[in-house]
Amino acid sequence: MNRPIRPPAVYSKVSVKSQTVLPRAVREKLGIKPGDTLRYRETEDGILLDKATPEGDDPFATFSEWSSEADEKAYGSL
Repeated sequence: MNRPIRPPAVYSKVSVKSQTVLPRAVREKLGIKPGDTLRYRETEDGILLDKATPEGDDPFATFSEWSSEADEKAYGSL
């Protein structure tokens, strides 16, 4: 049986000021540069972290009816 190989997990600690450093692998995968905004969203599986797009570039930002977990799974990679 061929199971997909998952990349190893990466970790970072939270400081006393609730700050953390994004590991290089995460920054590179998401294309995160200094000054970028991150978005945190709660899902059934946990918290989803991704690079936020400017409000004007996201046609779905205005329409909350398109923000269900099913929509995210279906259209999240577009």
